[in-house]
Amino acid sequence: MRRRQPDFATDPVAFETFHRRHVDAVTRFLARRVDDPHTVADLVAEVFLAVLDSAHTYRPGLGSEIGWLYGVARDTLSAERRRAVKQSRLTDRVGGRRQLDSDDLARLEERIDAERHARQAVPAMAGLPGGERAVLELVVVDRLTVTEAAAALGIRPGAAKMRMHRARRSLQASPLVTEGSTA
Repeated sequence: MRRRQPDFATDPVAFETFHRRHVDAVTRFLARRVDDPHTVADLVAEVFLAVLDSAHTYRPGLGSEIGWLYGVARDTLSAERRRAVKQSRLTDRVGGRRQLDSDDLARLEERIDAERHARQAVPAMAGLPGGERAVLELVVVDRLTVTEAAAALGIRPGAAKMRMHRARRSLQASPLVTEGSTA
C-alpha cells in the first residue's frame, strides 16, 4: 500500500500556505547557524525545494511539520557545508551568488542580529558528542520539544530524551545552554 503524499507536495496553493506558515521559522533556524545573509536566503530557498522532493517522507503521526521541516533544514545545511568546503578548494566562493536587494539584506541582517544570543550557545555545546549536541541544539536553541527534535533527527523520542539528559548533565555549569530549556 502506497502512502499518500501530504497536500503541500502536489497542490501549489497548499504548498504556498505551508511555505508562509513556516518560512520565518526556517529563516530563524538558519540564521542561528549561518551569519551570512546571502547564504541564509539561498538555504531557505533550498530547504523548500528539498521539501517538495522529500514530502513523501513526512509522516504526521511521527511528529509535527516543524520538527520534520527542521530535519530537512539540518540536512540542507549539512549538504551546503560539505559543498562549500569542496567549492572553496576549487573556486572563489563569491562567484555565483545571487544579488539581494537592500530590503532583503536589511531583513536578513536584522534576523542574524536577533539570533546572535542563540549562536553564542552553540560553541558551549561543541565538546558534546554529535548526537547529544544535535538534540540539545534543537531543544534549547530552536525551542523544539524533545519529541519534535527526535522526529527532526529521525530517532525515537526515548533516545532523544536520553541524549538530552546526558547533554544537560555534561553542561550543568553553562548558563547559556541550560537556561530556559524545556523538554
